[in-house]
Amino acid sequence: MIDQASRELVLKALAEDLGSYGDITSQWTVPPGLRGRAVITAKEDLVVAGLPLAQLVMAAVDTEAVFTCLLEDGAQAGPGTELARIEGLVRGILSAERTMLNFLMHLCGVATQSRRFAHAVEGTGATVVDTRKTIPGLRAWEKRAVAYGGCGNHRFGLFDMVLVKNNHLEAAGGVRAALDRVRAAKPHYVKVEVEVESEADLREALACKADVIMLDNQDLGSLRRLVQVARETQPEIMLEASGGVKLTNVRSVAETGVDLISTSALTLGAPPVDLDLTLTVGG
Repeated sequence: MIDQASRELVLKALAEDLGSYGDITSQWTVPPGLRGRAVITAKEDLVVAGLPLAQLVMAAVDTEAVFTCLLEDGAQAGPGTELARIEGLVRGILSAERTMLNFLMHLCGVATQSRRFAHAVEGTGATVVDTRKTIPGLRAWEKRAVAYGGCGNHRFGLFDMVLVKNNHLEAAGGVRAALDRVRAAKPHYVKVEVEVESEADLREALACKADVIMLDNQDLGSLRRLVQVARETQPEIMLEASGGVKLTNVRSVAETGVDLISTSALTLGAPPVDLDLTLTVGG
């Protein structure tokens, strides 16, 4: 889980906060060598995500600090639940505090938001999935958080799945022309998905044997009709709905019969959770 990209991410985040001079407030107010203990506590119901990244932040600031995870990522926590304890130099704990909490508050927020969406579509047969609308540098961690919350991951990037969107269709000259070009590249090892907004494009995508068809920017009535057309033509085709999906309407979208529902609300729309870090000096 902790790879070189994660280490570089942590170092960049710390450099952003510490700059060239470090934590001058702690340097000028906290005696050198003073040791302490800190606990990170949930202040609301949440799904845990990002503890290993917070642990990496603490280690980058003070290699001798002891960061103990009290829960695993994916666990549920309520108000007052301790997520982690830290022992070490007070200056180091204070210097790492905001960066640790920034990562945790956001990633727990993504996991918690994903849990809300997963619960909202229970029993429909549909799966809510994320998108590439993520915070640069945090995609891998955000996608883990989405999975911890019970939703699914769409493609990771531009390299692991073909997704022909409206601008590709414009550039290529339509669905058939775009998919003919893709097939000519012989991508036998990747799935091919195409985005459609009309019944004509849907029928063309079905005829071209796309693996997945995204029904984009449809109201519920249009979505139901296009799902029916697709199922009558090719019952096993995987259908994805996208565009305008919110927690308030995701179940209605799921009940149209689609297999996947993609939304950036899992990542960019996830509110951060409320966490607290309390320090005790001595020991």
